[in-house]
Amino acid sequence: MLWRCRDRVIDLTRPQVMGILNVTPDSFSDGGKYFRLEAAVARGEELARQGADLIDVGGESTRPNATPVGEIEELRRVLPVIVELSRRVKIPLSIVTMKPAVAQAAVKAGASLINDVAAHREDETMWRTVAETGAGYLVMHMQGTPQTMQENPVYADVVGSANEFFEGRLRRLKDAGIKFEQLALDAGIGFGKTVEHNLQLLAGLRSFTNRGRPLVIGVSRKSFLGRVSGGGESSRLPAALACTTLAAEAGVQMFRTHDVPETIGALRMTEAILARKNK
Repeated sequence: MLWRCRDRVIDLTRPQVMGILNVTPDSFSDGGKYFRLEAAVARGEELARQGADLIDVGGESTRPNATPVGEIEELRRVLPVIVELSRRVKIPLSIVTMKPAVAQAAVKAGASLINDVAAHREDETMWRTVAETGAGYLVMHMQGTPQTMQENPVYADVVGSANEFFEGRLRRLKDAGIKFEQLALDAGIGFGKTVEHNLQLLAGLRSFTNRGRPLVIGVSRKSFLGRVSGGGESSRLPAALACTTLAAEAGVQMFRTHDVPETIGALRMTEAILARKNK
């Protein structure tokens, strides 16, 4: 399967790894660590050396109850990083944003795709940006906003709800002029979901792989991992790698993570086992 992102074509014949680069002071996992330009660029180069296939740059935390960031401040954070990394690394860059103006500026600065956690919006401004630029577009399922999403999220059937969302959204995006090959899907683990909802989505991942578009998953360092595994924060990486291997077997093609080498190792082992299983 191919994912077309402007002048880039991402081949998803084998699983791909998207390295996370938070240019924020308040992200839940590494807030502030890469807030300065020099540190962010160095981290981006490190992710590339570690084997990341893409780098996902974000200037506004999307953790629960995060304080919203203004457009000017978000641009100030991400644009210099994208400009500099586009000169230094050969892999595609992604912009994580809910703001159309930030997405447009980031694509102009060198980003190839837009990771939109607010893809459930009704305003079409972001979609026009995607159509006009030809950028790849990652469509994520979320209930509410980062500020409200964990206030008692309720679903009759979380897997069915996400599937209905994707079905309707793909129609809307086509009507907005976005090409099918520009799109990828993310069930939004942890975005407006309880621990039980997250587990149900992980168990039902295969149901999202029949729409002809890549499926992306992001569980890296999320709190539900420690709550389920029982080891707290220190157990999140092993738990995330367990999710990674099961997701790869279910047909997920891209994995968004802070821990690139460990995720690559888990995927390579999974691939080797599945190759023998399918002979």
